[in-house]
This record gives sequence, C-alpha cells and structure tokens, in this order.
Amino acid sequence: MPVPGPGYSITVRLEAPPSASTAGDLTTAVGRVGGVLTAFDIVESHPDAIVVDITANVSSADHADDITKALDSLAGVHVRKVSDRTFLMHLGGKLQITPKIALRNRDDLSRAYTPGVARVCQAIAANPDDARRLTIKRNTVAVVTDGSAVLGLGNIGPAAALPVMEGKAALFKKFADVDAWPVCLDTQDTEEIIRTVKALAPVYAGINLEDIAAPRCFEIESRLREQLDIPVFHDDQHGTAIVVVAALRNALRVVNKSIEQCRIVISGVGAAGSAIIRLLLRKAPADIVAVDIDGIVHPQRPGLDDNLRWIAEHTNAKRMTGSLHDALVGADVFIGVSAPNLFGAEQVATMADDPIVFALANPDPEIDPLEAQRHAAVVATGRSDYPNQINNVLAFPGVFRGLLDAQAHKIDDDMLLAAADAIADVVDDRLNASYIVPSVFDTAVAPAVAEAVKAAARKDEVVSES
Repeated sequence: MPVPGPGYSITVRLEAPPSASTAGDLTTAVGRVGGVLTAFDIVESHPDAIVVDITANVSSADHADDITKALDSLAGVHVRKVSDRTFLMHLGGKLQITPKIALRNRDDLSRAYTPGVARVCQAIAANPDDARRLTIKRNTVAVVTDGSAVLGLGNIGPAAALPVMEGKAALFKKFADVDAWPVCLDTQDTEEIIRTVKALAPVYAGINLEDIAAPRCFEIESRLREQLDIPVFHDDQHGTAIVVVAALRNALRVVNKSIEQCRIVISGVGAAGSAIIRLLLRKAPADIVAVDIDGIVHPQRPGLDDNLRWIAEHTNAKRMTGSLHDALVGADVFIGVSAPNLFGAEQVATMADDPIVFALANPDPEIDPLEAQRHAAVVATGRSDYPNQINNVLAFPGVFRGLLDAQAHKIDDDMLLAAADAIADVVDDRLNASYIVPSVFDTAVAPAVAEAVKAAARKDEVVSES
C-alpha cells in the first residue's frame, strides 16, 4: 500500500532539448510511472539545451529508478544525476553544538573557562542541586538506545540507530526547546545498559529511552526509575500510550460512547501495547482483550512471560480464547500496534455499532484504512497521509518540557494522563471523525502538554511531602 511521499523524494538533474514541448514531456513521463511532481526548475539555459531539476515524491527506491529510466528514455534527454533528498538532509548529521555565550576576548574566556569556572565548580560541589541552575543539565535530555528495535527495522545496532536519535533530538528542540542528545550504546546487555546510563546521568535532567526491544525495555526502565533521581521515560511505551489515550477520548466523543461501556481489543503486547493497556486500565474500560502472534492472552495460555502474565491477570474478564478475529466480534474499539494486514472490512463489520479502529502499525497498518472506513465510524493510523495520525511527537516534547520546568525527579501515570487530556483538549470544538487529535505542527500542543505535566508533577511533589 505504499504511496509516493516526501520520505522518498528525489531530485533528477537532466539535460533536455530547449523546445516548447519539453516541460510537458518531462512532467508527463513522471506522472505516467506514478511519481508526484513537486518542483520543476530550469537551472541552466543554452541555445541548444536546458538543464532541469525535477523533484518528485516516489514510493520506494525501485520506484525512483523507474522514474529515472522514464525520463532518460525520452528523445534528447540525458539524466546527469539523481539525488535522494532524504540522504542529502542527513549529510554530516542533523545536529550541532552552538555555544550560548560569546567568546570575544580574554575577559570572556576567563569567565567561561579558567580561572573563573573553578568558582562555579566549587559551588556545585558544595550544593549539587546547583547543577540544574548553573549547567546545561537544567534543559538537557539523553536519548538512549541500544539499537535493538529501531522503527520497523528491528535490531540494526547503535550506529544505524543514530539517524533516528538525531531526528528525535531535533524534534525535542523544534517543538519544546529541549536540548536533547543521542546516546547510542554498543551493548544490548541489560545490566551494562543500566550501569552506563547511571554513569552518564549527572549531565542530564531526564532520560528518554528509545527503540529498546521488549521485554528488556521494561526492566531497564523500571530499574533506572528506582535508581535515578531524574525522570526516565520510554517513549515507545509511554509516548504512544499518551497519544492513544488522548485520541480514544475524542473518538469516543464522536460516537457518543463512554469508555466504561467499551470492550477494547489491543493487537500487539510489546512495549507500546503493554503501556497502552496499563494506561487505559486507569480509565476503567468495560474490558480489554489483548492479542499477540499466539492469539488472545489469557491466564491459562502456556509460555507467558512476566509482562504477559500481568496482562492476562488484569484484562480479558470473560477469559476469551481464540484469534484476533474472534476477539473483534462485538468489540467497540480496536487498537493495533503489531503487524500489517491482519484483518479486513468483513471483520470490522462484526464489531459493535459505530466501531473505532486505530490501526497503528507503520508503515503498513493492520487493516487498509480505506477498508476500515467501510464500517468504522472513526479510523486512525500512524501514517501522515491519512487523517488522525497517532504520532508520539504530540507527546514527548511537551512531556519533557513540563518535567524540566518542574525540576521533576520522577514521572508517573498521573502525569501521563495529564498529558493525554491536554492533547485531547487542544482539539476542542474542531472535533470530528477525521480530526480527533491535533496536527503535530499545532503550536498549542507542546505548551499545553508542558503545563499539564508541570502541574501534575508539582501536585505529586506536594502529595509526596505531606
């Protein structure tokens, strides 16, 4: 189901005849093989030829080759060069260090570095809490990965994970002015990861765990939360859960149902699915039925690990067994964070009236969204080319902005739920079946989430002290 998009955008530089029909011939060739033309620029003009840059969105690397061949086959056309715009963006990386202060002369140097900096070091040694006030710690988050579960690519290792972590850091800065830095660890040993993050922690005011495979991620997060005095947040778990809970709150408003009356089917019980289940349980749904590759999760199913055993004990009140298709019969809500093409419109038709379908596997969802729309009242995906994109960018920048502003030492479910409510509230009176969450570029989102998380963190601190 891939469609042309900016993730596979190419620019083709070519020579062509300077005739009146050239522009039409070139654009027709792109369209004939399914490319989406986004720019046509003449970069050189000569009496006998023109040099043209054609930019187009394509659906894959093979599709890019098809477009290049279609252009090169035209009479008098010669392709000089093809540039993948995504790779061009990544040349040299996406981040840099920029000093906040000017070093113009000897006086500036004496204060920023030696001898003046020694006095600041002594102040922090006498009062370690001053590190948040006098260093980058106050606004800095570590984006930590072991490269074991990167996007949908699997275990590709720390070096290959670095472009994703750079992108994550860029999003932190863009949406919440948080200074984040990639920390890609060349180990997938649980103990070594915990030990390394603890050793690095003095520099940071928060830890964002990213793309660490389940079930190892659960223990790493849990133990780091116990051992560190700064918030530890696994975005694959909690960022996804926050946005799903926000979207579901608004989707239920569209269909005029209360969550207390709804049976929710969740496909996928890895990091994201498990966190969604745990956070949704705080909303007291009528029931949640979890399904994985081995079918419906229930207490009598053999081979359950600790995570699945907990889920089996806290969900599936009627102790259903069987497959995903069995679970969907009569269900009000489907939430998928699993694998592509698991069911079709005929299964949606077996759900309750006005069903809600969140098919979030990326890039190919559990059901084709167009198929789901035949029977579902509300459909959401993880994709940007359909309405209702469930995107973690709606959550994690504002969450950490709020945690840093509150100088929080931990994060808990009350803060996650506060973030979810803040995202849902931004939609306000714009709510409809195609708009249950705001755009990731809505400038109201991150500040609203930050304020909600900061208030919840400070309330939690007051309760802890009393």
